Amino acid sequence: MTTLTVTARGQVTFRKDVLQHLGIRPGEKIELDLLPDGRAELKAVQPKRSFRSLHGFLKGKTNGQVLSIEEINEAIADVGAAAGAGKE
Repeated sequence: MTTLTVTARGQVTFRKDVLQHLGIRPGEKIELDLLPDGRAELKAVQPKRSFRSLHGFLKGKTNGQVLSIEEINEAIADVGAAAGAGKE
């Protein structure tokens, strides 16, 4: 169990190992759910991906080859699966 100290300003700093365990990197957000029994649940906010985030994701990966629509669709599906697309 990890014990954290609350500052006079009501702030808490999470240690690096805790953030790594949660998969949180600098600049990312966390979500805190307050439970009725006085406990809280903390988890990483999964960033929402948009179509625009795919722009340029093949750049430098094709070695100048022209890809078929099937190859492009497969690459998009791979990126979506890696990003957790469709998870609620």
